[in-house]
Amino acid sequence: MSQYFEVHPDNPQSRLIKQAVGIIEKGGVVAYPTDSCYALGCHLGDKRAMDRIARIRQTDANHNFTLVCRDLSDIALYAKVTNSTFRLLKTLTPGPYTFVLRATSEVPRRLQNPKRKTIGLRVPDNAICEALLAQLGQPLMSSTLLLPDADLPETEPDEFRHKLEHAVDLIIDGGHCGLEPTTVLHIADDDEVTVGRHGKGDISFLENA
Repeated sequence: MSQYFEVHPDNPQSRLIKQAVGIIEKGGVVAYPTDSCYALGCHLGDKRAMDRIARIRQTDANHNFTLVCRDLSDIALYAKVTNSTFRLLKTLTPGPYTFVLRATSEVPRRLQNPKRKTIGLRVPDNAICEALLAQLGQPLMSSTLLLPDADLPETEPDEFRHKLEHAVDLIIDGGHCGLEPTTVLHIADDDEVTVGRHGKGDISFLENA
């Protein structure tokens, strides 16, 4: 049976955040809110927890996990970022974007796209995420909380609780956070930006470029 924390969306209770991070550090899988929709997360180095998320989602070996980061310094550690790309990321973070960039050696090979050697990264604009990541001290390995055969991500914890109570270790109820997933931007080595998915993040800056 999973634990269930009701966490204030604007002023997360530090006691609950510490307990949540303790669960993650012990190999737990958590469902948590972001600035787009709910997600499943676990410790970056925990393959067993990652496999549990894959089973919950019923994804195949080609599924791409995302590293949810505290800030741009995390992104620069785990991805190769040029000066031009850094300036772009600075204008778009924190926010509902996932950036697909060339991975550095800090990223475990199992998380990289096997052909392109890329990794998805994001910096959410969400107080609960920020508190979790600050306490954890490193990115969360994450995947959208989209259950098998569902067309939309889960967004109401009191509704998806019964579906996950035996599958995850913790559900963090941070209130409703929307249905729209992140906008995915693929950034090539030459800084060319292409849209992999148009979601919540605005892309008018590309149309005006």
